[in-house]
Amino acid sequence: MKTLSSFAKKALIGAVIASGLAGAVQAQEKYPSRPIEIIVTFGPGGGADAMGRKMSQVLEPVLKVPLPVSNISGASGNAGLTKLVTNPADGYTVATLIALSVSSWAAGLGTAKPDDFTIVAITQNSPSMLFVPMDSPFKTFKDLLNHAKANPGAVKVATSGYGTQDDITLMYFNSQGYKLTNVPFAKPAERYASPLGKHTDAIYEEPGDVAQFLTGKQLRPLVVFDDDRHAAFPDVPNSKELGFSISDLPNFRAVAVPAKTPKERVDALAAAINKVMETPEWKKFCAETYTCVTKKYTPAEGGAYVKAFYVTTQNYLKNMKK
Repeated sequence: MKTLSSFAKKALIGAVIASGLAGAVQAQEKYPSRPIEIIVTFGPGGGADAMGRKMSQVLEPVLKVPLPVSNISGASGNAGLTKLVTNPADGYTVATLIALSVSSWAAGLGTAKPDDFTIVAITQNSPSMLFVPMDSPFKTFKDLLNHAKANPGAVKVATSGYGTQDDITLMYFNSQGYKLTNVPFAKPAERYASPLGKHTDAIYEEPGDVAQFLTGKQLRPLVVFDDDRHAAFPDVPNSKELGFSISDLPNFRAVAVPAKTPKERVDALAAAINKVMETPEWKKFCAETYTCVTKKYTPAEGGAYVKAFYVTTQNYLKNMKK
């Protein structure tokens, strides 16, 4: 039976000691003691970008370290999330994680799963809506659906991509006999502008991301995909009252870290985020973007919420394939 050489034994013992010391140093290190990078998983100009930059701004005075923002877009947010999980799980890299990315996992895009991440906090949430230009011939959602039924594929809807809750919602209506054409846009600004330039007939979006077009009377909502009407748009019908079961795919946004990040660092980040979410500055921001959350989720609760959303999107996809 072969045994380790004296040199190999010493090397192994040294590695174990070094590993233990590194863990002890990390455990004893004041956190945070250096900049924390925020990876925004989509390009500039969108809702995830706005949230990441606002979070950086309000967190810096609380954590007392810089929080530089990096936009790493692509693959429905998965490019940035891949960057996150390949960085050390030490709390010095966080990322935006949004519903769109989670639904893409359920659709088989990429290899990520909810268990790859720890949800530090769910910072924003909003139901999706369908918007059309002010001069659109579709005065109601039923008008749009009737046209789609009579002219399969003629109604083009701007979305954020395939495999997203945008796509799943359109697939649902296709399964009900209303064929809508998905027109994906990788860049948020191009997606928002597409119905105004007549490149598409409508856009699937949350109201906060197109707030400037609502204020400017360029877009108007036809339906909110929820069980209730939106408080800011009380005259707009919800999908449930119109007889459609597609109301549980909200647009949430969260801050996430790799799954193996030390609990004490996750808790420190969560406490800081929950603190800033109570500030007038954050409340003004979330009100203007229609994304204020009514519940503060612990990391465990946030993780359970994301997993439940993942299962919901999986079930929609399975049922529509039958």
